[in-house]
Amino acid sequence: MTLAIIGLGLMGGSLALSLKKESYITKIIGYDHNEQHTTQAMELELVDEIGSFTAVKKCDVIILAIPVDGLIATLHELTEVEETTTIIDLGSTKEKIVNSIPTKIRKNFVAAHPMTGTENFGPKAAIEGLYEDKVVVLCNLEDSGRHQSEVAKKLFASLKMRQTFMKAKEHDRHAAFISHMPHAISYSIANTVMKQENKHNILALAAGGYRSMSRLAKSSPYMWEDIFRQNKTNLLEAITIFEEELSQLKNAIESDDWERVHQEMLDANKLHEILD
Repeated sequence: MTLAIIGLGLMGGSLALSLKKESYITKIIGYDHNEQHTTQAMELELVDEIGSFTAVKKCDVIILAIPVDGLIATLHELTEVEETTTIIDLGSTKEKIVNSIPTKIRKNFVAAHPMTGTENFGPKAAIEGLYEDKVVVLCNLEDSGRHQSEVAKKLFASLKMRQTFMKAKEHDRHAAFISHMPHAISYSIANTVMKQENKHNILALAAGGYRSMSRLAKSSPYMWEDIFRQNKTNLLEAITIFEEELSQLKNAIESDDWERVHQEMLDANKLHEILD
């Protein structure tokens, strides 16, 4: 099958690197509005060629690896694809996307969110194996065509991803807690230090802990502004609950309730009994 990837940054580029080795993929066509990205994608041999949007629409599978707002706009330009075409998005929010799919291509569409990534962006950030052993969430799959569902499952299986299924609304609330809120906190942690008068002296002390917690603050503001906007309600709920947790810890410290502080830490330790 021929594969088109719209958006040649970290997610699209990494996808191309992994899928180009699969025998069932005969050609990978890249498309990106950013000319620098298309040039870099060819120099890095991420794709076989850069194609026109007309060429993209003729491919068997079309991957949308672009920010959510642009993704929704692009869907309305894909209404003339063949009935057998599979369109898969990699957006970080899902409910608004699935509610925006033109009726004519609803069966063509598979809503997916690979739970992976790094703080880097652009074609040069592409990593082979980025998707391996990671979770991909497939949403509202019952609304997709049977052929398209099978194509998407085959593609993610070949990437060695673990597939899970849920409704878009459920996905967005979960993603707010596990992905979107941590990004918001990381930006805030970075800005807290950057707004201090002696920030350079403070950062001279930065070791593993601070670097780990602030790493996400390197992520693209363009992409994450889009995500925050799309998932505003769930994100605000997650931030509010986080603020309540932080306030409880702050109050325990203020009142010298070190037993409570210790218990809060022990409770937090249990997280990695689940994750590890």
